[in-house]
Amino acid sequence: MGDIGCVVGLGAIHSYPVSAMLTDYSRLTPSETTEIVEGAIAAANHLIDNAISETSDRSYANTLAPLDQALNLVRDADGISGFMARIHPDESVRTAGSTADETIQKWLSDLAFNRDLYEAVRDYSLSASASELEGEWSRNLDLWLRDFRRAGQELDGDDRAKLQALRNGLIELQVAYERNLDEWDDGLEVSGSDLGGMSEAYLARLAPGSSDGTYRVTVTYPDYVPLMEQCTNRDLRQKMQFKFMNRAAGANLPLLNRAVQVRWEIARLLGYETFVDLALEPKMADPESLATFYESVTPGLLELARTELNVLTGLMHSDYPDEAIMPWDWTFYDARQAELDFGVDNNLVSEYFPLDATLQGMFDICAEMFGIEFTSIEGTNAWDDDVLLYEIRNTGENAPIAFFYADLHPRPGKYGHAACWRLRAGCLNTDGSYRLPVSAIACNFTKPTADSPSLLQHSEVETLFHEFGHVLHNTLTETKLPRFSGTQTERDFVEAPSQIMENWTWEPTVLSRFARHYETGEPIPEQLLESMVAARNQNIALKTLRQVFYGQYDLALHGGTAPTDADDAYWENIDLTVIPGHRGTHFGASFGHMMSDGYAAGYYGYLWSKVYGDDMFSVFEDQGVLNPSVGRRYRNTILAQGGTKDGTELLIEFLGRSPSSQAFMAKLGLK
Repeated sequence: MGDIGCVVGLGAIHSYPVSAMLTDYSRLTPSETTEIVEGAIAAANHLIDNAISETSDRSYANTLAPLDQALNLVRDADGISGFMARIHPDESVRTAGSTADETIQKWLSDLAFNRDLYEAVRDYSLSASASELEGEWSRNLDLWLRDFRRAGQELDGDDRAKLQALRNGLIELQVAYERNLDEWDDGLEVSGSDLGGMSEAYLARLAPGSSDGTYRVTVTYPDYVPLMEQCTNRDLRQKMQFKFMNRAAGANLPLLNRAVQVRWEIARLLGYETFVDLALEPKMADPESLATFYESVTPGLLELARTELNVLTGLMHSDYPDEAIMPWDWTFYDARQAELDFGVDNNLVSEYFPLDATLQGMFDICAEMFGIEFTSIEGTNAWDDDVLLYEIRNTGENAPIAFFYADLHPRPGKYGHAACWRLRAGCLNTDGSYRLPVSAIACNFTKPTADSPSLLQHSEVETLFHEFGHVLHNTLTETKLPRFSGTQTERDFVEAPSQIMENWTWEPTVLSRFARHYETGEPIPEQLLESMVAARNQNIALKTLRQVFYGQYDLALHGGTAPTDADDAYWENIDLTVIPGHRGTHFGASFGHMMSDGYAAGYYGYLWSKVYGDDMFSVFEDQGVLNPSVGRRYRNTILAQGGTKDGTELLIEFLGRSPSSQAFMAKLGLK
């Protein structure tokens, strides 16, 4: 077959040699989006058919290697066509990409249901040569056997067919849900007088309304988040949150409820009592350890949060003496408290974090710690003119080791939150050369104007560093097999390399390197930095309890012995936030993680991974937050090895001891 860096059957425009030519996304049409997937699947099926029909003795080379190559072909196609469903500015390409993504996900799901392929792999696993496998190759075989079992290959034929139909139906629900959310367009038309407390810069970047002197405030993050933190108009905050929490509700709530039902049916068919039992099997946590984790943090957080809420309520009573804190109030008074107690004005802080300088500062930090360099590439051939493309090299070397795209501003139809995609896996080619990984991040930061650059709230700086942690995981991989490349780890470990990155955004010695005023170039004042860091743990219990709520909401949906309604799960758990729920809203309709295979019955992984991220960062705190030797060790043990070992094993290798929750609990102020 030759070099598997080339996408077989995808056409000259979109194929790429390992020498690093990248996909020309700018020329992608709806028909090509479809053809790419059809060509990749045809080529992959040919490889698999050949492996199944092999007549000589079973070996890795004639059984699992073709399967690895087939997966690369299809996932490459997903990194072009399926990715476009979430990101392309042309609705027709997004529509074609959505159909392509559904086709790909069904093909990937059906692979483990292929009875002939299962029998070929099973027969190989019983051979003498299979018993001699080591490292990644041995792990790959073990995980394929697990995948086949979880696909019901030990069930009878009728149950296997039923299970396959359920899984394909679940994929259809997921694709429809994501599309509805990405395409949702809603907002309010308001006058300038309605927007008390909002800065002139915020008003200047809003879209004009239909009448003179009016503005359209949308439910996109750059419009919504600052308004909820800064707008003095309480009624407007309530109305905006109502719209935000009802995004795509009419279409998506039934889809989510059906998905919960389907997952429950899948779990029971495979002999598990709940979907949580099924979902946790391949992860670090199990139901007992997860319950213990929540039990260890929730009581102390609730006690501390009630004290925090009393302080916020006191602030609110200066404006509304007889009112209780509602969900549209708490972020506003949290921001006011930060300004009153610590002198932290979020608008002022953002003036020291222009996007370009923040990006460069992040690159400089990573370069120092991890021994890499970043170069911006002109002529990106990306899907939108605003997209940036970077090449990553090892320090002092001429050849690139990876590429990544950065799509950082909102536009209609684009994925509405922040995420990282692995577009191409780094792995060995059949000729022994290394296949260069490609990754992409999408965020929704304020777009620059003629008068002002994109200025980031500090929370957005955290988001940028978080997503870049995923980029580093994907692009600094050194795995041999694509199955273990980059973020292909246990799902409850995958957030640890992103959670650790957030810590650097709170280090004064780090921020002082690049935080400069966008107009004067003056460094961020030391006193402001100290105030920001002092305010970091303000209302930390309230904020952490929201993560506890998200995780428990997820477990309520998927952990019962019968399916749970999404709205019921919301109201059963909202008291965990110690703030009332927003009546008339449908949280689950836009909580997109609940429709993802990786995060359904797995959202706990954010908080679970933060334990490990904080634990790993404690090594940097002890030995120097920008210590290059610690950075290289982190790169080599955590980032480079991807999913080649269990997460616990990787942690022990980096930490030199068993993992601990001490650093995590200390940051929460808990024992």
